Amino acid sequence: MSMNTFGHLFRVTTWGESHGPALGATVDGVPPGVRVDAEALQHWLDRRKPGTSKYTTQRQEPDAVEILSGTFEGQSTGTPIQLMIRNTDQRSKDYGDIVEKFRPGHADITYWQKYGIRDYRGGGRSSARETAARVAAGGIARAALAQLAPEVEIQGYMTQIGPHGITGPRDMAEIENNPFWVPSAETAAQWASYLDGLRKSGNSVGAIIEVVARNVPAGLGAPIYAKLDTDLAAAMMSINAVKGVEIGEGMAAAMLTGEENADEIFMGNDGKPAFSSNHAGGILGGISTGQDIVVRFAVKPTSSILKTRQTITKSGQPTEIITKGRHDPCVGIRAVPVGEAMMACVVLDHLLLHRGQIGAGTRGKIA
Repeated sequence: MSMNTFGHLFRVTTWGESHGPALGATVDGVPPGVRVDAEALQHWLDRRKPGTSKYTTQRQEPDAVEILSGTFEGQSTGTPIQLMIRNTDQRSKDYGDIVEKFRPGHADITYWQKYGIRDYRGGGRSSARETAARVAAGGIARAALAQLAPEVEIQGYMTQIGPHGITGPRDMAEIENNPFWVPSAETAAQWASYLDGLRKSGNSVGAIIEVVARNVPAGLGAPIYAKLDTDLAAAMMSINAVKGVEIGEGMAAAMLTGEENADEIFMGNDGKPAFSSNHAGGILGGISTGQDIVVRFAVKPTSSILKTRQTITKSGQPTEIITKGRHDPCVGIRAVPVGEAMMACVVLDHLLLHRGQIGAGTRGKIA
């Protein structure tokens, strides 16, 4: 299977399957001298790992990351960094009933149509388990950003679960205080009640996640084929189960007039351009403006559910299917740290591209 690598200068190749012995990432293009240690990476993996609440799959994986190469005395050497995460709690027998059947809404059937072989045990590469490797790589990206652009902050949170959005004012301090990564204690309580009902009925639901990168320097990106928003959209869309991506106003921009959509420009007190609003999501013409970069993506409901669905077998015979095992009633919950990791990888990649072409600063100066 080809196409397992993303990035231009900061390049990440993920490998491994959900029910294999291990999975991981090869991270290339890391500048030398970046402080890298397993404990720091583990912090990000612990936010994504399964079994952290009753609202995620109860598969118990420690997601302990091992650094196999590319560092010396706690610093990157400039050579490829190899990261490995061992799988310890596979239950392949849970998938025995779907050896010959395709799960509706799942990549089972397209993998079979393309390759003529599929790993039915958790979906192989199509499993959300693959995202653990991305989060580990994102930890490397965050470490590099902390040294090259320490002012950059990346934060993700859920804004919607099924038909339910955020009620009341947002309080960013609440994001780390509930299992939904939602900036509202009131909303978290409402979502808990809603998801409890779905979980007990054996059903699942989708979600919308927003990821914001603050204090990103102006000038990152390029006008045509290496647009910052192009690479961000591709990065978020590559996450398993994502079906839609928006930058800034996104689809809602189609309902605005030019007068409403235009972010008016002023000179700020710091001598830098300031904007009246951020409909553009921090990117104009593929290049960062210096405003917050705002990305949203939609995650579909988990396909493996305890509900009878009509399907076919590999031989084309009609049948029914119920998927047993341990599955996320809302996989969007664990997609929050994954979205943050992809944002970190893309921002670092474009920072390195910018420095390679332009230098450390921004070429154009506002007098």
